[in-house]
Amino acid sequence: MSALQITIAALPFLLSLVSRNCNVIAPCLLVSILTVLLSAEPHRAVMAWCAGTLIAAVAVRERLRVL
Repeated sequence: MSALQITIAALPFLLSLVSRNCNVIAPCLLVSILTVLLSAEPHRAVMAWCAGTLIAAVAVRERLRVL
């Protein structure tokens, strides 16, 4: 995997760091690791990545709503 692919796979984890919610960081980290491990099978990797991104996006939205 190239550095760009790993960065895209880690996007849910990076987004969860913005949210500052400890309950979101761990699942997003696990999803990012799972995405990297499943990268040989693109359909499964995309499903894991979408789930993680959705979790992180909701957490970031809640953080922005508080501001």
